[in-house]
Amino acid sequence: MTIHRLMYWLFLAVGMVLFARIGFLTADPFLKAVTEWFAGNPPIEPLWTRIGLTTAGLLMGILAANYSFQLLSRVARYLEEAEPDEKLAIGLGIISAAIITVALSPLLSAIGGARLGWALILLALVILIYFSIVSFLSMREHLPLTAKMARRSTGIKVLDTSVIIDGRIRDILRTGFLEGKLYVPGFVLDELQHIADSEDPLRRARGRRGLDVLKQLQAELGENLEVRTHDRLAPPAGDGVDSRLVRLAKAMRADIITNDYNLYRVAELQGVRVLNINELAEAVRINVLPGEELTVIPIREGQEPNQGIAYLEDGTMVVVENGRDYINQAIEVVVTSVLQSARGKMIFAEPKLSDSSTEGGTEYTTRPYFGSRKRRPIR
Repeated sequence: MTIHRLMYWLFLAVGMVLFARIGFLTADPFLKAVTEWFAGNPPIEPLWTRIGLTTAGLLMGILAANYSFQLLSRVARYLEEAEPDEKLAIGLGIISAAIITVALSPLLSAIGGARLGWALILLALVILIYFSIVSFLSMREHLPLTAKMARRSTGIKVLDTSVIIDGRIRDILRTGFLEGKLYVPGFVLDELQHIADSEDPLRRARGRRGLDVLKQLQAELGENLEVRTHDRLAPPAGDGVDSRLVRLAKAMRADIITNDYNLYRVAELQGVRVLNINELAEAVRINVLPGEELTVIPIREGQEPNQGIAYLEDGTMVVVENGRDYINQAIEVVVTSVLQSARGKMIFAEPKLSDSSTEGGTEYTTRPYFGSRKRRPIR
């Protein structure tokens, strides 16, 4: 039995007992009034009157308990989905209102007297709670404690559909560069299942690969990978996956791991930290400058005449001018320029001119070292 259902039955029991008691206590005044009205000969039985009013109170208790619990559930759901600074502002507002009400209670009791004093105190408490909460919410960004709570990260990483399908997240986790728990929302899993059931063979293959990657992550991470546990913090299903993902990460104070540029921009605008796998791949690419030497193997011809195309170990394309004659051969090239575009980095190079003369006893190793700079001279 969940805590929600347990509280419901407890609320229902309290409401039934309370209202049944009220109905039972109402029986005596009711019988007295009826007796006086009929001049001592009431047409009703006292026993059945008490049973009837008690039963009516019982039914009213059921209705009141249901309505009250639904109202409290909405409030609890809002507090659960609220940001940490909003929760703190609400708490401070309630505490401030209670303190002010206690300070004003003697004055309110004197004004209202014995009959209306408690009503004035209750009314003042409700009004002060409302205005205090509104005031604290309006300035929550200026409270140092709330700002600190809002910035504090839980270390949880929320996975997007694109990064699961990509599959590189598994290799990154094996290196140990990512710490903390991983979380896969239920709506991301549903989207992945929808892609795997697509009629398009390419989309279907991508979806199935994503499910395989997720299964392998579950086997390798165990308790460090959670699925669907915190989905109640996400907005309703009517919103898009990206907006729900951002809202969920913001409520959990978690980071998002994705390859989706649009999601990256949306999350960044809402203050959610995003880890982009593509940016990581770009950051670890080999950085070369014009004039540096590389050893590469051209594997095919380029678009221009006499060009050869080679690749470094990280996938960076190297265009070798006059390299067509060296296809499938290890050659030493000199970098002439580096082009950085939205599609990635491209290196242009030319074969290094052979120099048969060596000065000062300098000797170069002839062992190929693919995808890296040339070894320094051996002295």
